[in-house]
Order: sequence, then structure tokens, then C-alpha cells
Amino acid sequence: MIPPVNGRPQDQMKSTTVLSALAVLLVACSGDPEPAAQPDVRGERLVVRQQVVPTLKPASATITSRDLAQARARISGTLVRLSVREGVVVTEGQVLGVVSDDRLSLQTAALDAAVSAAEADAVLARDRLARVQTLFDRGFYAQAALDQARAASQAAEAQLRAARAQRAASVETASQGRILAPVAGRVLTADVPEGSVVVAGQSIATITAGPLVLRLELPEAQGRRLSQGQQVRVEGEDLPATGTVAQIYPAAVAGRVVADIAVDGLASDRVGQRVLVQVPLGQQEALLAPRRFIAMRHGLAYVRTIDDAGRVSEAPVQLGDSDDADTVRILAGVSEGDTLVVPEPGR
Repeated sequence: MIPPVNGRPQDQMKSTTVLSALAVLLVACSGDPEPAAQPDVRGERLVVRQQVVPTLKPASATITSRDLAQARARISGTLVRLSVREGVVVTEGQVLGVVSDDRLSLQTAALDAAVSAAEADAVLARDRLARVQTLFDRGFYAQAALDQARAASQAAEAQLRAARAQRAASVETASQGRILAPVAGRVLTADVPEGSVVVAGQSIATITAGPLVLRLELPEAQGRRLSQGQQVRVEGEDLPATGTVAQIYPAAVAGRVVADIAVDGLASDRVGQRVLVQVPLGQQEALLAPRRFIAMRHGLAYVRTIDDAGRVSEAPVQLGDSDDADTVRILAGVSEGDTLVVPEPGR
């Protein structure tokens, strides 16, 4: 037995206890730390991959009808009445206005007198033919006299028919002073005031004709990338979301290609208004993700990612435009191959 140092066994026992504790701490520090337990992450996951998407270009389109009909004056004269204004809906054949020419009424009156004179001549010729026929039957007139009277009666009847036809033509010409709607539709313009002198063929009103479309104009270089049947996104809260390229006009006007986009549900009272559309002009690769993987806080977009070790982190991302309402395009913040997790409710 080792004798106590300086005859103090209690100090020796305290030193032994301290040394033992230090040894335990050294052993604990020298070993590998136990890994922290990772939380069990549940929910839908998505591995982000590059996908081919259309390249969208914003452009301005105009609401218009496929065709425009012109209500024109058929005779020259004075516009004495215009019964429509811009925006009203008209039916085919409806009277939109009246053009009057005083010379036509005078001409009709003169032809009335000519018809009356021709009728009198025809009556005299018929009576004379009847007398000659009676005398011929009794043997007083020769056959030549009867033939002459019959020819005179036929000539008088022909003159009467000609006079009546001229009068009918004059009346019809006067009736053409009524300006009729060529088609049913909405009046776009009716800017000729009453009392104006108009000529035959002058347009008095413009009316929509055919279905309503969005008319789009693009530079030739971009217009060559359009194809019939492409889907076009339409911007506007009170407008349908998408349309289809229905027609591409072959002739370029002033270096621009014109195309019609068919959109269901366009209102005719908005003809002439401009609408913003997103036109697909080519393709590109992009990172896409469903909107349910995106969390919005204070105007910023965030995603939750999980690595191979099960560690979950949250990162802000920059979003771009997408032609699908349920899908977003991620421009920055994640890379191809990252795994996204649906955000927790309330975050």
C-alpha cells in the first residue's frame, strides 16, 4: 500500500476522482459524434428537369370581325335621314337612311303624264279598230283599212307599255334612295351627317360581318414562324384565356404579316379595342414546376428542396411567364436535378 502523500489521504482521493472525470471527457471527445436525427419529410416530391416550351412574344391584337360590310348609297342626292348610330345592332335589309333627289320626283311626274297620254292614244286606237272592224264586216271597208287600224291599235298599246315601264323604272330609281343594311351586325361607323350631298356608291355606314376575331400584325421575320392551329394566350380578366390561329393572310402589308385568331366569346360591343396576346414564336428549354410547389410570401416566391441526405432547405426563386395556368417557369433559384417538396400548409 502506497503511503499517503504528506499524510493526507483525502486529497489523494479527490485527485483520483478528477482524473477519472477528465479521462471520460477525453474519451467522449475523441469519438465520432452521433448524427442528428433528420425530420421525416412527407409530401409530394418533384425532380426538376429541363423541358421544351414555346417562346412567347407579347403583341397587340385588335378585336374585329372577319369581314366588314359597307352600306352604300345607290343614287346621288341629299341624305335627308340617317336612322342609325355607332354601336347599334341592325338586321339584314333594315333601312339605315334615305337619300332624296328632287329630279327623280319631277321625272316620275313627267312619266305619269306620258302614261296618261299613251293610255288615251291606246283607247282611241282601240275604238277606231272596233269601228273599222264593224264597217269591214258590212263590206264598206277594204282589208287594207282593217289592217291599218289593227296596226295602229297595236302600236298604241306598245307605246302605253313603254310609258308604263319608264314610269316604273323612275319609281324604282327613287326607291333606291333607301340605304339598306347588307348584313346583320353591329354598326361600327355612321359618320355622314344628315343634309350631306352624297354620290352613288358612297359608304354611309360600316357594319360587322362574319364571326369576331383578334386581328394580329407581326413583322415578317416573326410572322413566318406562325402556323395555323397554334394556341395563343389572351391577356385580360374579362376575356377568354386562349385562342387559335385560324387564318394567316398570304400577302404582307407594309412589311407585316396579318393573322386572325379565333376566340370564343368575344363581344361585338368591343370591336376596335386592342388586346394583349402572347404569341408562340419558336421553342426553348426551361425548368417547369406545378404551382403547388411554389409558396408566396410578401410578394416573393419560395420553394422547398431536399438533398440526398434528407436535409430540407428553402430558397427564393424567380418565376417567368408560362402558357399553362397550373404551371410556372422557374428562371433562377434551382438547378436541373433538384428535388422539390410541396410546401407545408400555412407556409
